[in-house]
Amino acid sequence: MEFKTVIESRESVRKYSNQKPNEEQVKYILEAGRMAPTAFNKQPQRIYILKSEEALQKMDSVHPCRYGAPMVILVCADKDAASNFQGGNSYLMDGTIVATHMMLAATDIGLDTCWAGVNDVKQTQKVFNLQENIYPICFLDLGYRSDDFKSLLGNKKRNSLDSMINIL
Repeated sequence: MEFKTVIESRESVRKYSNQKPNEEQVKYILEAGRMAPTAFNKQPQRIYILKSEEALQKMDSVHPCRYGAPMVILVCADKDAASNFQGGNSYLMDGTIVATHMMLAATDIGLDTCWAGVNDVKQTQKVFNLQENIYPICFLDLGYRSDDFKSLLGNKKRNSLDSMINIL
């Protein structure tokens, strides 16, 4: 798929079929996340694939937005491995860039996603037995949209470039 088509056709799917992505598809998506840029190439991303019924139930216990997806990617970052600069830490930015790469890769191969930010960091760390330095950033629902999913893509108005660009 051409990149412009990928970014124009990606949408947050909120109803999934039971069809699971295959291992080759998941590997393609994970590879896109691995290749994402991170501050000073520290690569602090830590990715958890939630595909067992137990893991999916854990996700359901901390977040209401799985929408029946048969697989979820939990994107985390190791705060200790991330870059420190200008009084801050890059882990949130790095993990978000990684998640975006994976969402676009999924769209590229015909899979659907929905980004769901982590509501309760401490509870998510506890439920998934994550160390304190492993910061959960988002869940990416992953699968194929249900036949009766109603797309809103045509109704999504985007602001004009003029409204967000300033040339200095």
